[in-house]
Amino acid sequence: MDLDCAVVELRQYTLRPGGRDTLVRVFEEHFLEGQERYGMRILGQFRDRGDPDRFVWIRAFPDMGARTRAIEGFYSGPEWAEHGPTANATMIDHTNVLLLKPAAPHLGFRFDPRLRPPPEAAEAPGGLVVVTISHLAVPAEPALLRSLCDESEPGTLLARLVTEPARNPVARLPVREDANVFVTLRSRSSIEGYLPAPADPAGVSRRESLLLEPTRRSFLRHRP
Repeated sequence: MDLDCAVVELRQYTLRPGGRDTLVRVFEEHFLEGQERYGMRILGQFRDRGDPDRFVWIRAFPDMGARTRAIEGFYSGPEWAEHGPTANATMIDHTNVLLLKPAAPHLGFRFDPRLRPPPEAAEAPGGLVVVTISHLAVPAEPALLRSLCDESEPGTLLARLVTEPARNPVARLPVREDANVFVTLRSRSSIEGYLPAPADPAGVSRRESLLLEPTRRSFLRHRP
């Protein structure tokens, strides 16, 4: 696990019709390096394959204190002041946010910024990132987490995460405080052969899957 990725946000935005390409452009031109200057790790940004008006992105922080400092710095800084209004104009809802942490030390993200496509990179296929969100009906005890980690699915494992229970101190950026989830992220070369996650095991009330297409500069993508 990259120690700078100990706290993770999985952010799903509902957008105004036709607004996604505008948000992707602003994000990749101004918000990637802009946020990282304040200590954030921007892991990936995606188009939801099943919903043309949804934008999904993932960022990480070393710890909760660093998260607070980075958020306050960026959203009070010049990049957001200049380009934030354009981004906000594309959004209907930005509150569907899961605050997460690695399910075990070896199951977090490994982030190498050198592998992110640079600003001048051309559009190139990034495969598919599949996010499986298991909503837990019981506390995330070690035995349940072990059983979920033992599940095998096709694709390259990127991370396994669980709900971070710490209180969110940043009121301007709410998270889903009722969440109790186990999240698996895998990459695939394509949608071909994809099957939904297996039936809900004991301890899981329901599952949802996100089929995400990496944008031009997303770090998270399928790498053969």
